[in-house]
Amino acid sequence: EELCAAGAGGEVLDLQDYDLPMSDGGVCYGHEHVAGLAPKVHHAKGIIVATAIYNYDVNAATKNFLELTGKAWEGKVVGFICAAGGHGSYMSVMPFANSLMLDYRCHIIPRFVYAAPSHIDETTFGDKAVNQRIEELAAETQRLTDALFPHKSQ
Repeated sequence: EELCAAGAGGEVLDLQDYDLPMSDGGVCYGHEHVAGLAPKVHHAKGIIVATAIYNYDVNAATKNFLELTGKAWEGKVVGFICAAGGHGSYMSVMPFANSLMLDYRCHIIPRFVYAAPSHIDETTFGDKAVNQRIEELAAETQRLTDALFPHKSQ
């Protein structure tokens, strides 16, 4: 919703909706779901990764998705929305972000949204401060993708 409000289009890819294989180093790239998702990543100007944090890192499904779609991430603008068990793991996304920067030359938005359980309730994604950070992330995603890819379609 915030990306649309910022003037960007977008599509939500919920990994729970796909029966993705575990990455095996390349053989499963032809898997029907991987073959359908990689072009979506490839054609996006920017990606916001919304992930849970487990053991001070992004969850296994997020890492597996990157392994399966690899080169499709090259040069993307990437932002993060993270849900975590506590306040102490707010920098847990950095190993994943570093991999994106070093392996795929992604442009990481230095405005992460991080929400601990105390910020999240049953009806909204969080308190006013978290929602404000989501709005700022959406606006920054739009600003950076427009600046880096002025002629590329969404």
